[in-house]
Amino acid sequence: MQHRIIVLGAGYAGAVAAGRLARRLRREDVAITLVNAEPDFVERVRMHQLAVGQELRPRPFSEMFAGTGVEPVQATVTGVDADRRTVTVTDDTGGSERLTYDTLVYALGSGWDTHGVPGAAEHAHEIASRPGALRLRERLAGLGAGESVVVVGGGLTGLEAATEIAESRPDLDVSLAARGELGDWLSAKGRRHLRKVFGGLGITVHEQTSVTAVGADHVTTADGRSLPAAVTLWTTGFAVHPIAGATTLKTSDTGQIVVDGTMRSVSHPDVYAVGDAAMVAGPGDKPLRMSCASGVPTAWQAADSIAARLTGGKLPNTPMRYFNQCISLGRKEGLIQYVTADDRSVDVALTGRLAALYKELVCKGAAWGVANPTLGIPTRARGVLRELAAPDPTARAAA
Repeated sequence: MQHRIIVLGAGYAGAVAAGRLARRLRREDVAITLVNAEPDFVERVRMHQLAVGQELRPRPFSEMFAGTGVEPVQATVTGVDADRRTVTVTDDTGGSERLTYDTLVYALGSGWDTHGVPGAAEHAHEIASRPGALRLRERLAGLGAGESVVVVGGGLTGLEAATEIAESRPDLDVSLAARGELGDWLSAKGRRHLRKVFGGLGITVHEQTSVTAVGADHVTTADGRSLPAAVTLWTTGFAVHPIAGATTLKTSDTGQIVVDGTMRSVSHPDVYAVGDAAMVAGPGDKPLRMSCASGVPTAWQAADSIAARLTGGKLPNTPMRYFNQCISLGRKEGLIQYVTADDRSVDVALTGRLAALYKELVCKGAAWGVANPTLGIPTRARGVLRELAAPDPTARAAA
């Protein structure tokens, strides 16, 4: 009987995990199901490009996983019963189905986080999803010359969105509201280049500015100012999918599933969590930030750990560390900030067109890795598949 593996979510982490499992395990031994709400892969790191009208290459899962042994299922996950090892999904017709697993890989990821700011959910746009980016795209296309766009949030997403919009629509009045100073986590060279690019694109920066409310045509700041905003784009961070928090899985205060070094749930050994959905300790026991750079290594670790446990192999140890932060600043400029293993900036940065090319190669490389899940050369784990017995429920607390 085949060991049933279900992967929930097909972002970077989920899709990579599914493909790597197919590469590591024999098709006759396992049945791998990949559940995702959309029929093709979303390059989330390019949503700011989609929002300004650029076309992205479609990558249907039916083509990506053809011949790999992975069965893509287009459906929305509506529930997980971690004790009974079942997942409830709903398709686009409203039909509901319950799937049973032996091993679950939870990769439902994250969405935008309004932090409860009044009016943000009703009036602001987001680019944490493709539907959100497409809605913003339509709204931007309808703006006339001189109308204002306020990007709230000075992190990586905010920087990329503001510069992309300003470059593609120089007729708009683009501004960015940051709680601290512009790029205050970057090296001195990185900050200088960022200010140069923002100045060249005519982007107004409101530093040390917290947005406390969002209206239909303005945002209100903590110091009482009202900034005109025909469009408000909210980029203040991510919140994980809420389903894990509604289960008996042990989760953190952020709603992420708490895992050990192999990405296995500390409360349910038949569940693995990867990407934004997992609370993973990096160097210095600092939690990994939600990002593609964090998600893909966790997918490698989880897939290889599952394969090792199923075949009696040696458990792997994928390094969880950072090397750089890649920031696109429009299509012509970029910034590669080199960092320590625990993500602190060092005094080395690559800037300009070379940095833009570097970032583009990183994006293409990540998408190629997802689109070629078995890399063309399966390296299946040796050993006879051994069924993992369901743990005694009374032993879960000690797991």
